[in-house]
Amino acid sequence: MLRTLTTTAFLVGFAVPAQAQNFTTANEVRPILDATKGSWVAVREYDGKDLLYFTHLLAWRCGLDQIHYALNGGSERQFDAEPCYEDEPQPNAIKAEDKLPYVAFDLKSIDLVSVRLVYDDGTEAVTSYERAQIMTP
Repeated sequence: MLRTLTTTAFLVGFAVPAQAQNFTTANEVRPILDATKGSWVAVREYDGKDLLYFTHLLAWRCGLDQIHYALNGGSERQFDAEPCYEDEPQPNAIKAEDKLPYVAFDLKSIDLVSVRLVYDDGTEAVTSYERAQIMTP
């Protein structure tokens, strides 16, 4: 039956979507993260604090072993991301209720953010952002 439906959909001009990849390995997520480097982190001023968001990286965290960051040239810290749900249909789902997608700091204290990703194959990617580059309204 599936073969008939697929063939029929193709014949009448409808594209049948390809099965989505899970994006759970370094080889699968690296090209996406390389292409979206400018979105890895964001800073938002909220309620008298600077909030450093990791939401984009969390969406592609499968394939990563570690997420590290440093502020203003200081020492590096590790961001504790929720696990990848590899045995589930949506392994990259963000569903932890006890983990926030950001870290809070004193207002206007973030001038420079450096991010270092460690992929599950041991390779690394590093980039830095000035505050103005990653500010959100």
